[in-house]
Amino acid sequence: MPNDKKIILVTGASSGIGAAVAARLVREGHRVVAGARRTDRLDALAGRTAKEPGSLHPVRLDVTDRGDVEAFVRTACDRFGRVDAMVANAGIMPLSRLDALLVDEWDRMIDVNVRGLLYSIAAALPRFTAQDSGHFVTIASIGAREVTPTAAVYCGTKYAARAITEGLRQESAPSIRVTTVSPGVVASELADSITDPGAAAAMRDYRANAIDPDAIAGAVSYALAQPADVDVNEIVVRPAAQR
Repeated sequence: MPNDKKIILVTGASSGIGAAVAARLVREGHRVVAGARRTDRLDALAGRTAKEPGSLHPVRLDVTDRGDVEAFVRTACDRFGRVDAMVANAGIMPLSRLDALLVDEWDRMIDVNVRGLLYSIAAALPRFTAQDSGHFVTIASIGAREVTPTAAVYCGTKYAARAITEGLRQESAPSIRVTTVSPGVVASELADSITDPGAAAAMRDYRANAIDPDAIAGAVSYALAQPADVDVNEIVVRPAAQR
C-alpha cells in the first residue's frame, strides 16, 4: 500500500456524516474499517465502494460497549498491522426541553456522545502511543460552541466532546495529531431520533438550509492529509446560510 494511504477507523459509519467520511476516504485509496450497529447498511456501503481505489471493511460496533470498541480497534490491528487514524463520528441528537424530563434520552446521548468518544480514545490511544503515530478526529457539532432551546443536553455532550478532544491534543505527544470537526446543519438522519413534538417542529425549520455530509467528509480528509508535522486542531463547517 502506498505510504500516503492509511488504515482509518470510522465509527457511526452506517449513514450521514459517517457514511460520507468512509466513502470519501475509500475513494481516496485508504483502507477504512467502518463500524456501526446496522451492519446491513455497512455491507451496502461496502458494495457501493467496491470499485474504488481503497477498500471498506464492515465491523459491527456499539460504541456504548467498551469491549465492542476495543474489539473494533483490535480487529483493524490484527488485519492490517496498524491503525493510522480514528474518526469518532458516532452520535445521536434526540432534542427536547429539559422540562420534558426525557431522562432516558439524556442518558442515551451521554452514553453515545460522551462515553462512546471516551471508549474510542481508550481503545485507540495505546495503539497510537505504541507505534508513535496516529490521528484522532472527533466529529463534534456547532452545538459544541452555542446552546439553543431544546438542545441543552445535546450541546452539553458536544461541549464535553470538544473539551475531551482538546485535552487529548494537549496531553498527546507531537507524533499523535488531534482534530475536532464541528458541523453545522447537515442533511442526515440525526434529527430522526427526536421524539418531542415541539423540538421536532423547531428542528424542521432550523434544518431548512442543510449541506451535504460530503462537505464534512472533505474537512476530515483535509485534516488527515496534512504532513506529519501539521496538526489541524479545529474546523467549523456550516451552510453559508446558517448564521
